[in-house]
Amino acid sequence: MAQQPQAAKSKTSGKNESCDSYFEMVQSRKKLPHSLQESLTAAFQSIPVSSFPQVPGGKVIEILADTSISDAVKILSESNILSAPVVNPDAKNSKDWRERYLGVVDYSAIVLWVMQNAEIAAAALSATSAAAAGVGTGAAGALGALALGATGPLAVAGLTAAAVGAAVAGGVAADRGMGRDAPTAADKLGEDFYKVILHEEPFKSTTVGSILKSYRWAPFVPVAMESSMLSVLLLLSKYRLRNVPVIEAGNPYMKNFITQSAVLRGLRGCKGRDWFDCISAQPLPELGLPFMSPDQIVMVQENELVLEAFKKMKEKQIGGLPVVEGPKRKIVGNISIRDIRFLLLKPELFRSFRELTVKDFICTIAAATNEPEKTGTPITCKPDSTLGSVIDTLASKAVHRIYVVSGEDNVVTGVITLRDVISCFITEPPNFFDDYFGFAAQEILSR
Repeated sequence: MAQQPQAAKSKTSGKNESCDSYFEMVQSRKKLPHSLQESLTAAFQSIPVSSFPQVPGGKVIEILADTSISDAVKILSESNILSAPVVNPDAKNSKDWRERYLGVVDYSAIVLWVMQNAEIAAAALSATSAAAAGVGTGAAGALGALALGATGPLAVAGLTAAAVGAAVAGGVAADRGMGRDAPTAADKLGEDFYKVILHEEPFKSTTVGSILKSYRWAPFVPVAMESSMLSVLLLLSKYRLRNVPVIEAGNPYMKNFITQSAVLRGLRGCKGRDWFDCISAQPLPELGLPFMSPDQIVMVQENELVLEAFKKMKEKQIGGLPVVEGPKRKIVGNISIRDIRFLLLKPELFRSFRELTVKDFICTIAAATNEPEKTGTPITCKPDSTLGSVIDTLASKAVHRIYVVSGEDNVVTGVITLRDVISCFITEPPNFFDDYFGFAAQEILSR
């Protein structure tokens, strides 16, 4: 890529200060031999992206921007994936990826949008149908307003009280053959949610493109097949991306889709190699972990309303929170932004949502899914744990964060994310961002 002009560089560099500060802090706290860090960074720089394992099935699932929300959910669910790149239908034959791709749509983003529209749906609820569904009049409206701070119009054509009532009560079966809720695959989950967004307005006619900008938390920055894995690792760590699209030079079509979780699994597969064993054997303090101080941790008390928990996540743009009890902050569970879907999936959660605490919410999920350990059982480590044990836990439980706890009371003192783990293995060579990524990527990352 071309070098960035000096004038433009000064304009955009300030917007990446938080990324620079984070990475500088990481590097200053790591107590690893300088020679090891340099050698490892050089090794990642020599490995081409094309060598990274392909997505399952070998083909990246893409979604057109004019696809309805209902069809997007079907695609994500039936493909058993949580996110997909969005293609501009007016430029799907363009050779320029900037024109062809608009961003990435995420399963959680769709549910957040549905939650916001729950406020609008409330206007259609009559007292009779609401009572029949087990929900008080205005319940969905308060749900949307409290969870997301929504203040939208209180009317929408086509979303009838009967439809909303059936959604909550589960009165109509989902389409035959439709995939279950992809993240959990739990029996009898997802039918209520899918039924509404597949058959009722505004869900069935709203397009993916119309909600993309409002709910996308990260920019769309692809790399080429011949790019180095170091560039991918930097994007997934320093620059806070959750996934990196891979595009073949001269061909805008996506060849791969590398996520933080996939990289973590790849690192875990390097057990037995000297460099990995050396770093993974280090106790967390030797790597400066956790990078976040205790007073910076965003958490939620178990007796708080669960909707407040989701509101905190949206406002802070973070994917999960530790659930604690009492002033000592003893951890009792975990809650993720992806769990928000259960407010639509489980009728019993709707019926008592005004009084629904975080504790009641995670207990309901734990009892209803095949993976109770992701919510009901805290995912933790001790301050003197090794990085290798943290990697094992994150990979085996397929989660994005682990909480550091101290003492017999398991008081939360830190959090370690996938971003933090990846950052432990790399450094950024001088001028690498300017020389490698160039102006286009810098401009997108600065937005």
